[in-house]
Amino acid sequence: MATKYTNLDELRSEKRLLKKEIGELEDILTFKSKKESLGVLTHGFTDKYLKETQNAEGENELSLDTQNIMREISSGLKESASKKNVMSLANDSLSSGLLETTIKMGVVSLVGNFAKKSVMNKNWKRKVLGLALIYVAPYALRFARKKLDEFQRNKTAKSLEKLI
Repeated sequence: MATKYTNLDELRSEKRLLKKEIGELEDILTFKSKKESLGVLTHGFTDKYLKETQNAEGENELSLDTQNIMREISSGLKESASKKNVMSLANDSLSSGLLETTIKMGVVSLVGNFAKKSVMNKNWKRKVLGLALIYVAPYALRFARKKLDEFQRNKTAKSLEKLI
């Protein structure tokens, strides 16, 4: 399996070739700058967020490019706030539960304000209605929410059974 060499010069030339090849591989594997090495490892993703600066001693230091980061953030905010993306933002918030929470808070504030106005009213029927809203409405809303969740679970189970 080993190569047989006839003389020492062939062995030395082969050794030189191997050392040269190893040196070329080391040049490929080692990077001259940290930014370049991170760029290769992340396929260029970090290039726009990092910058190299020289310190007082003349050595290269890696730092964040805050101007470019802020530019990226502001352009992302402008895109998400544009009129075209309002519907997609509503759809995203619906899937994440943000819209559901907002609706719950809105309903609670509306019922609370109505109950407060009713309790402050001079008419005793409105006062009773306000007190009933304060004490009965939370139970009624929980009951309705529970029934809606059960209905949704049943619909999901039926659709899964149809798929199977």
